[in-house]
Amino acid sequence: MTEPSKDLSLREITKETVKSILALKVAEGQEDLVGDNGNSLAQALFDEKAWYRGIYAGEDPVGFAMLSIDREKPEFYLWRFMIDAAQQGKGYGKRAIELIIKEVSSQPEAKELTLHVMDLPHSAVSFYEALGFKLTGEKDDDELVMSLPV
Repeated sequence: MTEPSKDLSLREITKETVKSILALKVAEGQEDLVGDNGNSLAQALFDEKAWYRGIYAGEDPVGFAMLSIDREKPEFYLWRFMIDAAQQGKGYGKRAIELIIKEVSSQPEAKELTLHVMDLPHSAVSFYEALGFKLTGEKDDDELVMSLPV
């Protein structure tokens, strides 16, 4: 298997690759933490601000990421992020977030990247904190808001 720091990439999803992205699933017990990839892609079709990519280790799809980008505000929001259950614990999530941060940082109008995490004991707060995100103190329904200056 490919090393997490090598050959990890964010790739456009095409008609040839969409089935492999749809086949990715989170681990049991994580279903309440992130939306299904099929639902995410359906939402993206009707949202002009959606920017979505498959996460690949070499030629193997290992995850999915979707941002909402509003350049006028400007607002860069990590809308969806998942790593396949069989690929978790290999460093792909951390490396993929680093690639997303790099992508957002390359946008001249970007000042911060925000995201929401479920307010549950098994949420990803500590994962994002280790990458530099901070809780803002805001809450959106049952989700905590986190941000990272870029």
